[in-house]
Amino acid sequence: MRNTLAMILAGGVGSRLNILVRHRAKPAVPFGGIYRIIDFALSNVMNSDMTRVAVLTQYKPLSLMSHIGDGAAWDLAGRTREVKILPPRTGEEDSDWYKGTADAVRQNLDFIESRPSEQVLILSGDHVYYMDYKEMVKFHRSIGAKVTVAMMTVPWEQTSQFGIGILDEAGRIADWEEKPRKARSNLASMGIYVFDTDYLTDCLKRTSETDFGHHILPSAMKDGHLYGFKFKGYWRDVGTIQAYWDAHMDLINPQGLLDPATWGIVTNLESDALPYDRPPSHIAPTARISHSAISAGCVIRGRVNNSVLSPGVVVEKDAEVNDSILMHDSMVSQGARINKVISDKKVEFGPGCRVGNPSASQPNQEYPKHLSSGITLVGKWAQIPEGAEVGGNCIIFPSCHAESWPSKKLSDGKTLKK
Repeated sequence: MRNTLAMILAGGVGSRLNILVRHRAKPAVPFGGIYRIIDFALSNVMNSDMTRVAVLTQYKPLSLMSHIGDGAAWDLAGRTREVKILPPRTGEEDSDWYKGTADAVRQNLDFIESRPSEQVLILSGDHVYYMDYKEMVKFHRSIGAKVTVAMMTVPWEQTSQFGIGILDEAGRIADWEEKPRKARSNLASMGIYVFDTDYLTDCLKRTSETDFGHHILPSAMKDGHLYGFKFKGYWRDVGTIQAYWDAHMDLINPQGLLDPATWGIVTNLESDALPYDRPPSHIAPTARISHSAISAGCVIRGRVNNSVLSPGVVVEKDAEVNDSILMHDSMVSQGARINKVISDKKVEFGPGCRVGNPSASQPNQEYPKHLSSGITLVGKWAQIPEGAEVGGNCIIFPSCHAESWPSKKLSDGKTLKK
């Protein structure tokens, strides 16, 4: 794999994650208590014996850059190893920013050409999965492909969210539809591509097309150079609030296939927000915990069920957390009831408050496409007042402090901004 160069696309806005990406890039969003989403791609690179990787950043990159550091956490630091952060060549105009996935790679052709390789592996930084890229590269080489796309079967109702391919008997992609309204196949692109390096650089130099799925892949298909590699395993695009919550439920499902520890997923333990110097979690005699992931530094005196708690979360006596994801250093005060909530870091749930209504039928009025299944979002540094009642499909924006609430009741589907 030393002849394969990896490039991780990590610059997307990720707007469907709403307030979770208000202060960070989507790949930097915390996941599973102790990880960030990009840890999966970086760990897969490490576990596939790859030694050179570039991370293409753009939107709010500082937390992502800080997390990656010199790449030592993923064994990517050293004389013959590297992880290189590549921001856009931004000047005075918006047009200097990346216009799409292919344009992002095109703007960094000098990086590719300065590091001789046979293949370039292009990855997305916002997917949760385990994959040995060696198998895909081996397939690509053995079949004589110029471009290979990792593909997997998805439910038919989800096909409109993906690039969809139809394979012939040789594994060649004979037809391609990008996010079709009515698909003729449910074999979907995972956003993982292997290109012969010469073919990739030639394509990007002779065309100004900006996107792989819409432009580059259909062109390769017409030339007969596009092949599909069928993947069987766990993979989830966590680019929506619902998918993000579902993936966490997979994590704590005893029969689930999401198992970061077994997969060898690692994170940067020296990052400020992670449990490098946290004490062990403390579980008091009054605590009751079931089907949950409890990180280092948590203090549990109340009840936690079917939930994922990041480092430093405190659940006080007589408080209850159900079906929720609580990020670092959040406080659930005595008597509070939290149901189907995703809260960002350092949120304070006041005594006796009631947050969340999983049975809510009213979608969020301001962001109906983001929240409609009863999940409630609470932003970083928000404070829920003592005795407050917050419904389902609600959004509480970051830094909404207790004194800024117009009342202590937020009905289903409502949004509170500072």
